[in-house]
Amino acid sequence: MQKETSNYNSLLVNIQQHVATVTLNRPEIRNAFNDEMISELTEVFADLGSDGNVRVIVLAAAGKVFCAGADLNWMRAMADYSYDENLADADKLAQMLKTIYECPKPTIAAIQGDVYAGGMGLVAVCDVAIAVKIANFCLSEVRLGLAPATISPYVIRAMGARTAQRYFLSAEVFDAKKARQLGFIHERVSEEWLADEVAAFCAKVVKNSPDAVKTCKQLLHDVAGAPITDELIAHTVKGIADIRSSTQGKEGVQAFLQKRKPDWLIAD
Repeated sequence: MQKETSNYNSLLVNIQQHVATVTLNRPEIRNAFNDEMISELTEVFADLGSDGNVRVIVLAAAGKVFCAGADLNWMRAMADYSYDENLADADKLAQMLKTIYECPKPTIAAIQGDVYAGGMGLVAVCDVAIAVKIANFCLSEVRLGLAPATISPYVIRAMGARTAQRYFLSAEVFDAKKARQLGFIHERVSEEWLADEVAAFCAKVVKNSPDAVKTCKQLLHDVAGAPITDELIAHTVKGIADIRSSTQGKEGVQAFLQKRKPDWLIAD
């Protein structure tokens, strides 16, 4: 099944074989975001997150740059904003990032070019990041007298606080090899292999139980960094009991024991 969605000004959306691809489509300005793109990203990830036909979402970009952060024209407009207007505007960006981060479907950033400033936040909120070898990365905000405030919770989770200290403060550029070493991206590939690498990962995810994948995403958010307390242990005990007794949990175990495909694959 293939579905094209074109009612967005700054995005392209395609759904094929349970994989939704959301493409940032402002290549003429290096896919820099403005209030419209922020609104559209919030809407599309909320919609795809609740679409039963979608099992994985790829965030890609058109042109040579993945995302250069904020649109300069948008930044010029913000220069005249009042404090309250800045609060409201920043909240929209924060809510967009939160929507992608909390999306119940697995999300993969397919990084075909450089990533700067707010674009680092888009990568960080995705579950998996795969980049081409020529991509460069930079948290450039301090060069402009700003700080990466709204993206900081996600970037720090993605690269760790100690590493973030260096790159938040220096605004230095680092390449895909370094990004891989830091754990900010998971894989670095040649340009000609990016699409194949992303497709191969998506194919693996699509084979898995949609309900179990959703549960795992929530589990990661709940457990990562949390102290191992009696409450946390009780939460994980309840989690395994819930998934074992769920419809897909029972079906998956029975399919394995009976050496057959589970029904979420037969339905395809």
